[in-house]
Amino acid sequence: MKTNMTTTALLVVLCCFHVASGVIHTHQYFYTGTSGIPNFPQFIVAADVDGQQISHYDSFTKRLVPKAEWVAAAVDIDFWNRNTQGLVGHEAVNANNIAVAKSRFNQTEGVHTFQQMYGCQWDDESGDVDGYRQLGYDGEDFISLDLKNLRFIASNPQALMTKHKYDNNRAFFEDQKQYFTQECIEWLKKYVQFGSSTLGRTVRPEVTLLQKDSRVVCHCTGFYPDGVMITWNRDGVDMHEDVDIGETLPNEDGTFQKRAELKVSPEERKKGNFTCEVAHKSGETIVKILIVEDGSNLGIIIGCVIAALVLIGVVVAVVFFMTRPKEVYNEAKQSDSGSDTSDPKELRVLTAKH
Repeated sequence: MKTNMTTTALLVVLCCFHVASGVIHTHQYFYTGTSGIPNFPQFIVAADVDGQQISHYDSFTKRLVPKAEWVAAAVDIDFWNRNTQGLVGHEAVNANNIAVAKSRFNQTEGVHTFQQMYGCQWDDESGDVDGYRQLGYDGEDFISLDLKNLRFIASNPQALMTKHKYDNNRAFFEDQKQYFTQECIEWLKKYVQFGSSTLGRTVRPEVTLLQKDSRVVCHCTGFYPDGVMITWNRDGVDMHEDVDIGETLPNEDGTFQKRAELKVSPEERKKGNFTCEVAHKSGETIVKILIVEDGSNLGIIIGCVIAALVLIGVVVAVVFFMTRPKEVYNEAKQSDSGSDTSDPKELRVLTAKH
């Protein structure tokens, strides 16, 4: 038990250190374009602050709407109409980008996705700021912005044309630098100020152990903020092998969920004492002891429940990340002035404007 107590103490110290050493705040935007998916929006945009979604737009509703009550107080009265118009224009840009990508990869049919993720972060103690922009096609990296060196990094040969075009446009990179280090940061600070009561809250996770066959899942949900550490132990010793830590996924209510799966046979479960420990800044470490199910169908029932929970988490995450909009985008002109939807020559890398 000594090792177990030491680990628990260390996690508590780390959590306390995080609280005392300032917070890194983030403001992120997500564009997702699709083609070949019936009854699904071809264009979705979403924004978040510190992991909480604050706005949403899709090509079905054609309206940018708030997703957090406190956001309304942080923006001017024309904000939603102004940025809705910008996003309507971006739908054509998105269609062009997918058409260009398909031509470069010699594709004519099928389901395809084009995603752009970008945002900024601010350390409220040191004052350090940073930003990023990444583009992906069909789930793979395509091209990304190197803000420090003011250049693009191509992830595959098909992206080289885009890289060469923008790498020679110094005005574009200066605009990107100004946006990520100044404008985006100013909006982030404003959002943090107006949303402090919500963004600064802590919500304790609910932890459940779910068993089936050769695996046991420690499922944590309902916690905020998103930083959480899950550890499996056997007889007081941390386990690293046979443990699969899942990604942190958003819930619809603004909280988060995460899971840690332990691969262990029913026979092995009877030979040791297994515990799951969850450390979160909302309070003391939560410890759940695995009680071996014996001679019933409960394990199968619980297994079905966990499968449903995991599936729901994946669906929520996909919708959220494909839906996290960025508020303002009034700039088809920022990108390739020589390309449009009727003559797709170049992928456009857009800069959002509030």
